[in-house]
Amino acid sequence: MSERRDAAGTAQVRLETWAERDLELLRLTNSPEMTEHLGGPEPEEKLLVRHQRYLDIEGAGTGRMFSVVLLPEGVTVGTIGYWDRVWQGETVYETGWGVLPGYQGRGIAVAAATAAIADAAARRTHGSLHAYPSVDHPASNAICRKAGFTLVSVCDFEYPPGNPIRCNDWRVDLTAVGR
Repeated sequence: MSERRDAAGTAQVRLETWAERDLELLRLTNSPEMTEHLGGPEPEEKLLVRHQRYLDIEGAGTGRMFSVVLLPEGVTVGTIGYWDRVWQGETVYETGWGVLPGYQGRGIAVAAATAAIADAAARRTHGSLHAYPSVDHPASNAICRKAGFTLVSVCDFEYPPGNPIRCNDWRVDLTAVGR
């Protein structure tokens, strides 16, 4: 498989608005390997609820969800999105992503995160975008660093409910993007 990279050596991707066809992609990202740092796979009924939430998010004005397409192949290889979250008394965007195992380690998540940051900044809705990867997930923390996030602090979350995790709080100042 050939891969196109930009001048900085980053894989090229296209973000496509989440659609009904992406349910199978969601199922693929729900594997034990892909959810190891998120408390494990969700049951099908919760996955269907998540899929509907992803379909509805943009219309609700609370964020966006995308499938990640690798170029030039046009192969769908992952997910990324951002959504409203109240964090420390302020409404911000939270982001999360997943790249299918066969495509990891190629810069795809960094390219997708960079594109999602630009998309969120263009909306001019919130001043910052945060990512909260587990402190024990070196790949996601490296993606944050490479995509231009700044490490703010370590924090504790419960995700899913009943599963405590220690996370890093990474932040991008959306007001400074593209300026």
